Amino acid sequence: MEERSGTVSAAVREHLRQLCLHEFPCGVGSWNKSRFLPQTCRPHRELIPREEEAGSPWEETVGDLLGLVCSPQSPWALLEGSSAEDSFLRQLAVRNPLMVKDDFLYSYFRSLRVVDKKVSLVDKDLLKFPKLKELVLSANQIKEIDAVNLPPTLEVLELYGNVLTSMECLCAHPPPGLQHLGLGHNKLQGPLQSLYVTSEHWPNLVSLDLGFNDLTDLQGMVASLSTLQRLRLLLLQGNPLALVPYYRGFTIDSLAHLCVLDDITVSPNEKHQFRGLHHSADFLACEAQLVVTIGNIRGVLDSSVLDPEPGPQGPFITYSYYVTYDFMEDEDGKVNEDAEARAEILKPPASAEQLDEDMPAEVGSPTAPTAAALPKEAEEVAESLLATVSQFPSAELEGSVGSGGSISLPRSVDSVEKLATLRPKVDPRLCPLPGTVLFSTVRKPWADVIPCSYEMQHTLRDLVALKAFLLAGTIVTIVEEKVLSWPVVAPPVDSPLPPKKGKGEKDKKGKGKAAREDQEMTKMGSKKKKELPKELRQDLPTLRVLGSCLVVLEPLLAGESLVTSLCNFGVIRTLESDRLTLSRDSKNKKAKKPLEPGKSKVPAPLAGENYKPEPLTVEVQIQLNQCRSAEEALRTIAA
Repeated sequence: MEERSGTVSAAVREHLRQLCLHEFPCGVGSWNKSRFLPQTCRPHRELIPREEEAGSPWEETVGDLLGLVCSPQSPWALLEGSSAEDSFLRQLAVRNPLMVKDDFLYSYFRSLRVVDKKVSLVDKDLLKFPKLKELVLSANQIKEIDAVNLPPTLEVLELYGNVLTSMECLCAHPPPGLQHLGLGHNKLQGPLQSLYVTSEHWPNLVSLDLGFNDLTDLQGMVASLSTLQRLRLLLLQGNPLALVPYYRGFTIDSLAHLCVLDDITVSPNEKHQFRGLHHSADFLACEAQLVVTIGNIRGVLDSSVLDPEPGPQGPFITYSYYVTYDFMEDEDGKVNEDAEARAEILKPPASAEQLDEDMPAEVGSPTAPTAAALPKEAEEVAESLLATVSQFPSAELEGSVGSGGSISLPRSVDSVEKLATLRPKVDPRLCPLPGTVLFSTVRKPWADVIPCSYEMQHTLRDLVALKAFLLAGTIVTIVEEKVLSWPVVAPPVDSPLPPKKGKGEKDKKGKGKAAREDQEMTKMGSKKKKELPKELRQDLPTLRVLGSCLVVLEPLLAGESLVTSLCNFGVIRTLESDRLTLSRDSKNKKAKKPLEPGKSKVPAPLAGENYKPEPLTVEVQIQLNQCRSAEEALRTIAA
């Protein structure tokens, strides 16, 4: 074979060299040379190599050599996972090494497995294998194949995990008897790929694997596959086209002879449920529907018990909690009307963009003003500032606008120091990934269990981008929002009334009446101090990230319709904070139950060494909508 780097023939030659077919204990050498003397030195009856005994005391018997080859404990044993063909060749090289020549090897191989050998070229030396039926070239670097170099006897061809971008190269001179074609985990894309999966090119194809590519044209692909009358096994999952709700039903109804789709047997019940769906191909929208549900938040630290009591001048502090996640924005950029009351779209914070100074920000608004482009100098400064953001271990944000507010910045920047003072510190976990936007649940006050009751349906048409997003996953974050409020008008200070001096002594009844009036005045004064002023001004909210984690969404590409995750961020509560919270809740109760004898005022979970605080968790569920019948698919079209 011609040895060329990166070719199939070079990889096969290297593999045979690693088998050591001509070295001890295989081949011919001092360990068995008397068995292979020239014919003139041996009787006629001993033309076949002797296997029973060694020719001399210094040589090994065939049995001993086979033991060295086959025993797992032998240093000459094959590596674990070696093929049966490799084991047979090693034993043959012990029994009759003179047979192990190139001509024999070419005619011997029925199957070639060249996996992860950095092969980039399928060369013409493959045609020297006249009986080759199976060729596996997975996990290599093949961009295209000259089909002329493929042996015409091939029945199985696997090219998984390469970098093929089109099937056109395979259709020039495809092996006529090919029954299985595996092209999964490549980079096939574009609607033209459906032109290369017809019976004109693959008349005998029984099994086809095109999974985990970038194919989007479901109707065109299925129309071409319907010409393959012998096709029984098909795999298309992992492609963007498999994300539409009617994918499975439409494919089953269009390919009547199909037995297995995406490794799931096609049942007669499925064929009946989706009967007639392929007639509605022109009305089926090419879009995916995903529903994100966020349940309860547990284990949140009650930060309000750690703050001092506010005075008459403030500040009055309020806390709220919400969950964010990044997701692809719908193509029209609008949130469903039913979900507007339950969700917000959080725009990128002002640290990543410059806002128009003519559009002031409003705290709590669902969307931020339109961003204007930063000057080149400001962009460079912004990049350097964003690079330093990750150096802040604290999750506290000063003047953060992650909740929808924003800060107006000037169009021109005089110096780096001035820009740095205007830009807030932004936690990177509150910045959406490129190509996504940040969605948020409604803010809720603190509770031992905070019910988010969030549900949002995302309808997406860019299926290729959606596939990339699902492979990356989504970041779920729990955020604490702290707002400081101040009275607009300072509350009046009550001055104590001077005591009235009488000329004579008052009787006991008069003294009692005066004492009661003083008590009432004191109570009214204290009540006024505790009441909040009617008009308050609020500072920009300060955000603190309580926890952030990645939710893996790749199972939605692999055929799963539902991903459920309980995001666990660890324990952030302490024994002291739980005791303060319990004490505050007990004081707020109107009716207190009498303490039973023998019981402690501190509940058992908060007492002693048995204290085990609940970790911070949130329930997240992402579902890919899939139609279960033709009627359901038609209802989806009508909706």
